Amino acid sequence: MSTEELSRIIEMAWEDRTPFEAIKVQFGLDQQDVIRLMRSELKETSFKRWRKRTGGRSTKHLKKREFVIGRHKCSRQREISSNRTGKLFSASKPS
Repeated sequence: MSTEELSRIIEMAWEDRTPFEAIKVQFGLDQQDVIRLMRSELKETSFKRWRKRTGGRSTKHLKKREFVIGRHKCSRQREISSNRTGKLFSASKPS
């Protein structure tokens, strides 16, 4: 896994509204894989803070959400994002 991918996974894991399912789709890591990765990459205190923060958060799990968020793509995403989803969206646009 590249440094950029690792950085993006950690960023997505910290985001409140990014569900673990999105990380699985983009990077193939399920929730337990993300937890292991965060444990190995973060300082112990940061990991504990992250676990406490995500532990009861329903927005981190699609099945627990009371609302559905539509897929929104920023017009600049292709230029600033190196993840597979950004490339898939840009590849599917007609020229």
